[in-house]
Amino acid sequence: MMANKKFIVVCTVSLTVWFSIATVSAFVEELDDTFKHTRKPDEIWLIGFYAPWCTYCKQLDPVWYEIGAELKNIRSPVNVGKVDADIHTSFAKEFRVTDYPAIKLLKDDLKYTYRGPRTKDGILEFADRVSGPLVRSLPSQQVFQNVMSRHDVLFVYVGGPSDLKEKYISVAKEMIVHTYFFSAARNILPKTVTLEEYPAVAVFKDGTYFLYDEQQDGDLTSWINRERFLNYLPIDSYTLYAMGDTDKLVVLAVVEEKPPTKESIRYKTMVKRVASEYKDFYSKEFQFGHMDGNEYINGLIMEEVSMPFIIVLNLSNDGYFLPPNKVETKDQLLKFIDGVLKGRIKSRGGNGFYHRFIRMAFKTKTTVTIIFTKAPLLGIFLVFVFGFVGSTFCYVLYKTCHMVRSGMKDEEPITGEREEPNQLKGPGRDKKTKMKNTAEKKVD
Repeated sequence: MMANKKFIVVCTVSLTVWFSIATVSAFVEELDDTFKHTRKPDEIWLIGFYAPWCTYCKQLDPVWYEIGAELKNIRSPVNVGKVDADIHTSFAKEFRVTDYPAIKLLKDDLKYTYRGPRTKDGILEFADRVSGPLVRSLPSQQVFQNVMSRHDVLFVYVGGPSDLKEKYISVAKEMIVHTYFFSAARNILPKTVTLEEYPAVAVFKDGTYFLYDEQQDGDLTSWINRERFLNYLPIDSYTLYAMGDTDKLVVLAVVEEKPPTKESIRYKTMVKRVASEYKDFYSKEFQFGHMDGNEYINGLIMEEVSMPFIIVLNLSNDGYFLPPNKVETKDQLLKFIDGVLKGRIKSRGGNGFYHRFIRMAFKTKTTVTIIFTKAPLLGIFLVFVFGFVGSTFCYVLYKTCHMVRSGMKDEEPITGEREEPNQLKGPGRDKKTKMKNTAEKKVD
């Protein structure tokens, strides 16, 4: 009786799990090369490109199905699909997929690439932003305040039809992948906002607002690109990648946050104070923030840094600036930043072939060290395998070269005279030779 009950429970649980997986999987469609012929022009698709051998793709897979279910539950216009890029190579090539997992959103005839963290919330926010209107209207002060509370950085066009509005829409079409764009009438804005003339474009962030000035700020795209981050914020590798187009140097406090140390907290506070108090002096040239852990910085400068640590990054060329002495106070930090700004402190590193090769060697060494520290048996096994493969390759290469050289030695030396092949020697030639020999005997 007990055995029957256990069997029933196991079957029930198995069926429930199978039904849940089947239900969630139904919201994600497996796509192939026929997609471009079957897709309707007005359909919006969020597509994940994966490879069966990719570990990160396997980690994203359950999250991807959750995203499909969530978008379907909220009746989003976004369809969710996935593509095996190893099989459907032409599909992946069309979307310019170079690494995995790659996440693209297809809307109209435009393809948008997601470059943020592979988290459910991050991808859902991206899908909502890009699939919606390019410029979202703020019809009332209540809506404006609500949107302000949900966004750290807010771009708003103020005014009616104009050339500036056309530029604003054009920029939104290109940069919706990074941030939201809004529009509002003048009476919708807070009373503290002063507009000497409009139409205008404003950005609200860091508890204040800034107005776009074409003469001082250059083209609108560059200005929005520079202003789409808070002046000071937590930074990870994804954020640094996104900051690469801002043309700003990044003043970074490298700290420990798990758990946070007193010194790390002090360094974070010091950088944040400089970012806030000297915003008018540095905001155009510098971005400020803190990073938890030193792994990324170690790989960049190819040495182990002790935390907390201050560094300035040049994301445009993988360069960096190090303080000549340890930075302990706000005045020392200001002196360091001024030295970078005025060229007194020279840039190090770069993205040339030499530095890329050295970084690759450093990362390989770090990976091997970690493997031997955490799993020495695995490390020994890998060394044996790679050693065996390397030795076999060298042996095969040696034997091949030896055979080629031996073959060259066995060949007949080349002389200046050409001898006719034996098969071309006919009876006429033999007869002439005999007559010649007979004549020579008669002479003798």
